[in-house]
Amino acid sequence: MQKTTDGPVIIIAHRGASGERPEHSIASYTLAIEQGADFIEPDLVLTKDAVLVARHENEISETTDVATKAEFANRKTSKIIDGQKMTGWFTEDFTLAELKTLRVKERLPQLRGANTAYDGQFEIPTFEEILDLAKTYGAKSGRIIGVYPETKHPSYFASIGLPHEAPLLALLQRYGLVEKTSPIFIQSFEVENLKALRAKTKVRLIQLLDEKGSPADRPDLTYPEMATAEGLQAIATYADGIGPNKALVIPRNLLGNLGTPTNLVRDAHKAGLAVHPWTFRRENYFLPLSAKSGVDPRAAGDLAAEIRAFIATGIDGLFSDNPAEAVAAAKR
Repeated sequence: MQKTTDGPVIIIAHRGASGERPEHSIASYTLAIEQGADFIEPDLVLTKDAVLVARHENEISETTDVATKAEFANRKTSKIIDGQKMTGWFTEDFTLAELKTLRVKERLPQLRGANTAYDGQFEIPTFEEILDLAKTYGAKSGRIIGVYPETKHPSYFASIGLPHEAPLLALLQRYGLVEKTSPIFIQSFEVENLKALRAKTKVRLIQLLDEKGSPADRPDLTYPEMATAEGLQAIATYADGIGPNKALVIPRNLLGNLGTPTNLVRDAHKAGLAVHPWTFRRENYFLPLSAKSGVDPRAAGDLAAEIRAFIATGIDGLFSDNPAEAVAAAKR
């Protein structure tokens, strides 16, 4: 099976080296670069003053110490985000200056207890700071460090007057990331914002696909439908690749082991699309049964074995919380 790009599988550091540092922190991104990742991946949400910052969600109580700040107690609220009620503190209700007073914390303390030692040490980074990190580190090391941002909840943010496109494209222009060959991919689980970006930029776009459900802005489509040969041909009219839930590439059987690969990679390549599945993590909790090292969900299993099985399907890249292990498994 032919890959759509020459060379080795690219390693995308999922929220940085988030298996070893609190996700979406400069420390996490820096460690990922040091471990050899080709791209670092920030999820982008917006502040009240329209600044792009990196958080897994716009609701930030799970990833920051905001709940401990008495001065922000009255900001706690409930909202409907992509059809689901969420309660907590939201980036769009804070200015950048206010968010910078917060400190990040580990999102999965039950699985990654060692990461909690870093709680309270790092700020929420802006997208500009992440681009600057990639540029500066690349200049020092002689490597090209790519950036792989995801627009989070773009239709929601547009509905409240904070669309991603203008600040995102302005920063890409400032950093010279404007060509199809530039070391950047923009990804989204939604459809229409990718189509809008296609009309405004040459950089590579990635349609994210989950195992089930629908894009928030296109409830008429399901992700499984989008993953069919016909659906992939439609995606190819506005995107350069797909980022599928890895179960769409190799599903697990009833015992929890990897089953037979689907035709997704073959069909995507036939449509001219790159394939970058997510997310590869070393904890037993996330691994196939045959790759687990024991019953402790926190212990590290054989992540390399899982990654090698997926590389054998012809994927072009992969997202991992553990860049060092992913780089080693790709045998580069």
